[in-house]
Amino acid sequence: MGLRGFWRHRRRIRLTRRRLLAGGLALVAVLGAGTVVAVANQPAAVHQSDQLLAMPQAPGSAEQVSIDTSFFTTGSSPRPAVLLAHGFGGSKADEVDEARKLARSGFAVLTWTARGFGHSTGRIDLDGPDGSVQDVKHLVDWLAQRPEVQLDAPGDPRVGITGASYGGAISLLGAAADPRIDAAAPLITWWDLPGALFPQNAQGSSALDGVFKKLWAGIFFTTGSAGDLTSSTTGAPAKPAAPAGGAVGCGRFTDELCAMYDRVATAGRADPEAVALLARSSPASYAERIKVPTLVVQGQQDSLFPLDQGDAMARAIAANGAPVSVDWFAGGHDGGTETSDRVNDRITAWFDHYLKKDGTGTGPVFRVTRTGGVDSTGFQAVLRGADADQYPGLSGTAARSVELAPVGHAGGPQEVANPPGGAPPAISTVPGLGALSQASSLGVGVSIDFPGQYAAFDSTPLDSGLQLTGSPSVDVTVSSDAPDAVLFAKLYDLGPDGKQTLPQQLAAPLRVTGANVPGGRRVTVRLPAIDHAFPAGHRLHLVLASTDLAYASPNAPATYRIGPVGPLSAPTVSALRTEATALPARTWQLPLLAVAVAAVLLLIGRRRRGPPPPPPPPGRGGLRITGLSKRYKGATDRYAVRELGFTVEQGQVLGLLGPNGAGKTTTLRMLMGLIRPDEGEIRIFGHAVRPGAPVLSRVGAFVEGAGFLPHLSGRANLELYWRSTGRPVGDAHLEEALAIADLGEALDRAVRTYSQGMRQRLAIAQAMLGLPDLLILDEPTNGLDPPQIREMREVLIRYAAAGRTVIVSSHLLSEVEQSCTHLVVMDRGRLVSAGEVGAIVGGGELLLIGTPVSFGPVELERAAKRVAELPGVGPVEVAGHGLLVRLEGLAPAELVAELVRLDVPVERAGPHRRLEDAFLSLIGGSA
Repeated sequence: MGLRGFWRHRRRIRLTRRRLLAGGLALVAVLGAGTVVAVANQPAAVHQSDQLLAMPQAPGSAEQVSIDTSFFTTGSSPRPAVLLAHGFGGSKADEVDEARKLARSGFAVLTWTARGFGHSTGRIDLDGPDGSVQDVKHLVDWLAQRPEVQLDAPGDPRVGITGASYGGAISLLGAAADPRIDAAAPLITWWDLPGALFPQNAQGSSALDGVFKKLWAGIFFTTGSAGDLTSSTTGAPAKPAAPAGGAVGCGRFTDELCAMYDRVATAGRADPEAVALLARSSPASYAERIKVPTLVVQGQQDSLFPLDQGDAMARAIAANGAPVSVDWFAGGHDGGTETSDRVNDRITAWFDHYLKKDGTGTGPVFRVTRTGGVDSTGFQAVLRGADADQYPGLSGTAARSVELAPVGHAGGPQEVANPPGGAPPAISTVPGLGALSQASSLGVGVSIDFPGQYAAFDSTPLDSGLQLTGSPSVDVTVSSDAPDAVLFAKLYDLGPDGKQTLPQQLAAPLRVTGANVPGGRRVTVRLPAIDHAFPAGHRLHLVLASTDLAYASPNAPATYRIGPVGPLSAPTVSALRTEATALPARTWQLPLLAVAVAAVLLLIGRRRRGPPPPPPPPGRGGLRITGLSKRYKGATDRYAVRELGFTVEQGQVLGLLGPNGAGKTTTLRMLMGLIRPDEGEIRIFGHAVRPGAPVLSRVGAFVEGAGFLPHLSGRANLELYWRSTGRPVGDAHLEEALAIADLGEALDRAVRTYSQGMRQRLAIAQAMLGLPDLLILDEPTNGLDPPQIREMREVLIRYAAAGRTVIVSSHLLSEVEQSCTHLVVMDRGRLVSAGEVGAIVGGGELLLIGTPVSFGPVELERAAKRVAELPGVGPVEVAGHGLLVRLEGLAPAELVAELVRLDVPVERAGPHRRLEDAFLSLIGGSA
């Protein structure tokens, strides 16, 4: 090899050896370090004991209930105890992981299943004072008898209590009822239950004037009504007593709670008896008795128990002289769990400080979790904390006044309609659907206000950024043709591009009583408490809507007149210090993982791969599919789509055909970026398609029909749809899409007056909004009569004539034959044929021979058999009053001569080429 080549070879060998040695040492170091850490941090063994504890059904009662408990500890030496309560609809099993963690931190932990849930007997009483609260006192008694629990005095264990939601309320109520409890950490819970379920954000009013939070209340009572009702003594199924008032569907609820819910759900508002009953389960009713150090953790993404509940809680307990810290975290009943580990660690530190008294820090007096953009994945908000040494309350430490002006009006009152039955309702949030609130933290939340059902007021663009922390307020005048006006106030962040975001998807309901007096009523509206940064150049957009999905609106139609409004007071807290963004764990974990992977690659060698195939040139093709395959999970040997490939050029109308199960829907879903292919590639206008690809903004789709609001006009429906996309109004090209759909004067009529054909054309117009360069339509002529089908055909031809591409999936083959220029036929996931319609249909020459009516069916069958025997003739079948003959070499004139010779009367003859025949022959006659 020559001397130079020899030394080069020796150097490569030495280099390879050094790389292998370094990689092996790195791998050993990473794995060894992990082993050492694992041994050093071996968790302590946690002992768990389960038992049913018998407790009086009510104070002084001889009847008993059984409470299912679990006790966790890591040793027998005395230590402080923690009572750990579960949320509504859950059980002690939900708290096992947290109980074990607290036990390993040096606490004796007791969890239990509340009355009416899981294996505990009794009835659900919403943490009632004579039931669930008494159970907590008995649990403290039980802890006082355990040798593992530290005592402050005989019968007085050192104990803290915590829980979330339902468990948070019992934490506060237990601390109020039993002075032996030494610290509390309630999470995302209620302080005033009537105010939470019947909120009223017009100052000076009570829960009796509140607006019923119907969806959340419905979730509560539906959850509690599920399952078998058990007797209070044996746990055997028991027949519920019929409560007074005819309440139905009580399930495990107490009869008085069930009757109360039936009343308020029917009436849509509270009555004095309901308020009194719910007040008995409210910590606010016993505020003066709660004097223990309390960590108040409330969620910003919480339309059930929003921040104002935690604010009232903190202020009342602090007024008793107890230490209080407040934590607004990025979570709540509407979703968001990013900070749950941090919150749990803070609760542990709280109990370390006040139960162990070991000097552990408890964190800042006030902390709020803020969103600082999105991480590198683009799918998760970057969270960081801001803290202060004092809790500022919802009014902040200062306020910024922002002037508001009516949108689209000269300054007079805006008229707002409350529709009959309160439908359709506006959407702020969907209770329990956390994705909406979490999406709002990324600036992409979804909220809908219907035209004619809301008044809007805007600020001028902010000349400097506004960090709003607390509950804004604004004065507004409301008049009505009904005694009461029910409204929902929302404060949007309106960007310069017209995109609006509703922070945390929250709305503030208010009932304006006496709104029918001359001149209306002037009220101060308290908007939802939030922590949100409005950038410079953005506007504050105030909306007062007449409906909201989560609440009960008046059923009777009414007209409200809203305005003028005063300046909005936006609270601020300048003392808040924002922490630096913590490095995510992956920033140090990934390099270590990369070292380990590199070492493995060096040890096993790198598999040689050929260069990837170059991407197809963009050209002018609208769509290019290459080697597309998709196999769903669980289908080991069957592909939904297998090695599919075809091209669609601009200006073409492509018909996508195939029997059921051919893979058409899967292909369209991959084409629209809804699912990922296993293999292959899709390029639209030269750009690769994947979920979220920008090129998908040039695609419009109509699949299986579109939903429209029947009381709105066609135009209003389209405008509302386009607004929900967040794109500029000028990009909609509304008039061009409507001209193609050709709806005429019907455009401004209510959609409920539309025929099926008009609805279909409106749906096509919706898909055409923005004039997408690629239009995908699934069964666009479904349910149309022949004239409407012809009109739809002309719409598609006109649209493609402008140089755009249309793909139509349909089972109506005769229509595809007339409207499409090209075809793709699929069967069992594979491509069967692709090309121009004429080329596919003309794969064999069909001749239709018409005969007189007098030439009956028997004669036609006999003639068909005789003609089929002729040379140069393929299959022959009877078609109506004639024969359908496939020619395979015989000329048409020769066939007619043969028919005359066979005494078959020929009345007419002509070519008959049908897509149906070609389609069935291509797929082997399957359907």
